[in-house]
Amino acid sequence: MTTTEQPVSPAASASLDDSVLQQKAKDHLWMHFNRQSVMEDGRGVPIIVKGSGHHIWDSQGKKYFDGLSGLFVVNAGHGRKRLAEVAATQAEELAFFPLWSYAHPSAIELADRLAANAPGELNRVFFSSGGGEAVETAFKLAKYYWKLQGRPTKHKVISRAVAYHGTTQGALAITGIPGMKEMFEPVTPGGFRVPNTNFYRAAEMGAPADDPYLFGQWAANRIEEMILFEGPETVAAVFLEPVQNSGGAFPPPPGYFARVREICDQYDVLLVADEVITGFGRIGNMFASTTYGFEPDMITCAKGMTSGYSPIGATIVSEKIYEPFKHGDTSFYHGYTFGGHPVSSAVALANLDIYEEEKLFENVRENSPAFRATLEKLTDLPIVGDVRGDGYFFGIELVKDKVTKETFDADESERLLRGFLSKALFEAGLYCRADDRGDPVIQLAPPLTVGQAEFDEIEGILRSVLTEAWSRL
Repeated sequence: MTTTEQPVSPAASASLDDSVLQQKAKDHLWMHFNRQSVMEDGRGVPIIVKGSGHHIWDSQGKKYFDGLSGLFVVNAGHGRKRLAEVAATQAEELAFFPLWSYAHPSAIELADRLAANAPGELNRVFFSSGGGEAVETAFKLAKYYWKLQGRPTKHKVISRAVAYHGTTQGALAITGIPGMKEMFEPVTPGGFRVPNTNFYRAAEMGAPADDPYLFGQWAANRIEEMILFEGPETVAAVFLEPVQNSGGAFPPPPGYFARVREICDQYDVLLVADEVITGFGRIGNMFASTTYGFEPDMITCAKGMTSGYSPIGATIVSEKIYEPFKHGDTSFYHGYTFGGHPVSSAVALANLDIYEEEKLFENVRENSPAFRATLEKLTDLPIVGDVRGDGYFFGIELVKDKVTKETFDADESERLLRGFLSKALFEAGLYCRADDRGDPVIQLAPPLTVGQAEFDEIEGILRSVLTEAWSRL
């Protein structure tokens, strides 16, 4: 299943003077999560000027397969004129008004739509500008909720090793990547880590390595162990992505979330599902919490809500957590100027319509097994140790030795990922992510519109580049 793409003239794409843009970028643009040395030493950066369907084009007219949906964002694909027109229409009618003591129709309708699709009693929607803000909201709300319950010592949060939950000072307490935190310490206190669900590395954790269910129970029980170690009266919430992104798409083992929910209920700890990436069809349903059959106390979401056509985020909250705010003068003194922005909300509504009309979630559910099977063909390569993930969200872990699962050291990973793979994959026409925040992986999350032909294209490019990578080691 693919969307119709508009042809792009290389000459038109190249009409932007690349050298002029590169110089302006070098002089003024500070890239995110990027080594600025690529600007300073003259290498420059790819400048993307157009997108259509599952393809993007750079300023020199070269075409690439967008194998990461921008950044797990453009779920409905690039170049949707309908979404651009909705944005323009809403901006002409009401470009902006804050949700501070006032409301506007598009935010009201979007809140209703999200609540209708969230699991269980998650009926209240607090809007933000993006995913990090949604996580920050959930963190602050969890602490405030317990204070309102007369239990102010419940302020700590538990998350998993290598997990990414945002970069604000509060969200950094939840993020489990030491290298992203140390330069900003001291960060907000109270964040504690437990093992993630990387079944491929189960034996190295001292966990059951032959039975996914037993491994899932072991991993969930480490959460209980941490709660008991810190003291249940000090722990406010557990933050988990349904499929953990950082480290390379770790899906939950069978029974994992049922056990986590049981633990949280037993010790009066809130369960937050961080669905900034997994929401809006990435795993085959509006929310992956539904896919895996559990009801969290809060869901954080963002990226795919508008397919990136306008920024927005949301924290969807259960009736239990909302209840103290229904009465008297209790207020949640927290908010963002652009939270629930009229244009973004209108675009989100139209984007959700596209998902339904084109049955894109169904497309993911139907074709995910074929995507997995196509990627698993790569396991015949000596450098490919594991293929894992779910929906349209997969990671390929790279190893030095398939038998021992020996990984690359820091210098080798640097040469492999930054020195060769990232550039080689891009030059071969595939935009994806080569990441080493855990063990070295390649991550894939294409738009929800693609099918078998596109899976084959991805596999072909990966096979060629990974074969060359191995020959260089």
